[in-house]
Amino acid sequence: MDVTPSATPSDRDGGRTAAGRTTPVGARADVDTERLGRLLGDPGLAWFVDRVRQRMARGRPLTGSVTLSDPDEPQRRAVERLLGRAPRSSGSLSIRLATVDEILRRSGVSPDGLAAAVVALTGPVVPHAETRRREEQAWEEACAPLDILGGELARWAARIRGDGLVRRLARTPEAAGPLVEAAVRALRALPASPPTSRAAFAARNLSGAHALDERTPLATLVLSGIRCLTGFPDGSGAQWRREAWASAGLLRDDLSSTVLTLNLRGTPALDWMAGAGEPAVLTLRSLTGRPPVAFVPTTGTVHICENPAVLSAAAGTFGPDCPPMVCLQGHPSAAALTLLRDLSMRGARLLYHGDFDWGGVRIATALSRSVPWRPWRYTAADYRAAVTAAAESPNLTGPPAATPWDPALAAALAECGVRVEEETVLDDLLMDLGTGSR
Repeated sequence: MDVTPSATPSDRDGGRTAAGRTTPVGARADVDTERLGRLLGDPGLAWFVDRVRQRMARGRPLTGSVTLSDPDEPQRRAVERLLGRAPRSSGSLSIRLATVDEILRRSGVSPDGLAAAVVALTGPVVPHAETRRREEQAWEEACAPLDILGGELARWAARIRGDGLVRRLARTPEAAGPLVEAAVRALRALPASPPTSRAAFAARNLSGAHALDERTPLATLVLSGIRCLTGFPDGSGAQWRREAWASAGLLRDDLSSTVLTLNLRGTPALDWMAGAGEPAVLTLRSLTGRPPVAFVPTTGTVHICENPAVLSAAAGTFGPDCPPMVCLQGHPSAAALTLLRDLSMRGARLLYHGDFDWGGVRIATALSRSVPWRPWRYTAADYRAAVTAAAESPNLTGPPAATPWDPALAAALAECGVRVEEETVLDDLLMDLGTGSR
């Protein structure tokens, strides 16, 4: 129901009231605030004042009507006092903005009309466009620490700016600033060498030992950066998260991270295992407590494979005569990276072979970020030869990946579209190990 009184002269002129004129939304006017409080400050008119503010914030003129579909009795009485006439006892309330503007002007309560009255009553109105601009500026300032990151992390920083990860984690720019600053501080200190517990790292580099506890916003953001830094593949679950942290040297403990080896020497236990030609499992604790591998292999070469089946077959075929080997068993663990860094620093020549698939080349690329290696039958020519020799091969799955050590390999994988597992070319790998070639 429209509760507007009879038309005023300005209404009869086509509605060209002062309410239709442009009024600065933050303008101050000669307003009688005491009378204004009695006129528009009634709680029953709060909905009306709020609607007017929303229009002002959107830059819309204060013309037409605003309607309340289901008013209560106090709201009806407040409108009655404002307009000087009783509305109906049921139905919606509809108030013409031009009418209220005219009341405020003629009464002298607000000579500049409704917009000035609302500003005087509730404070300056910031246009939505300005609010959005200020908010975007605040987010930009909160994310500014990302600008100092380089290399792979620079690409990560650009990505999370675009995908909104920081906004989802922090919710507000005020919370985002400290979050981003802490994440950048952590990522610049990674990978940790030697590997250490996550709690010890957090105590040393962040606000305390629990700063990187699971599922906190900071842990989520840092783990996202770690995956970019180390090339750790997609996944989920507690075990996957532990391995992702470990790829940057941050560990739950120093016993759960292990690496499978064959014929390495340097401690009585390793010497005994190598003498028997039996594989050995080394923990990160054994690799960081004191250097256990104090030799450079006689051949100067260590062969690295991705799958345990290759190392097992080598041990079964050659026993103690097999050249030294290290098996990653998938993505390199902290123990594997620690061992291979030590061997590389001691002058060992590292040769690597893995599965010919997108996951395999990602593992190889991740390994290259930590230690230098040369391909061991792991080039485009080797892949094409394996595809030709294989009776049947499964199709490639997953997103493509680069092969920096041989760009032609990525092109060949995309062209042939099949995966070749290490076990498929096991005879060729064993031949190399038996002759000491490659």
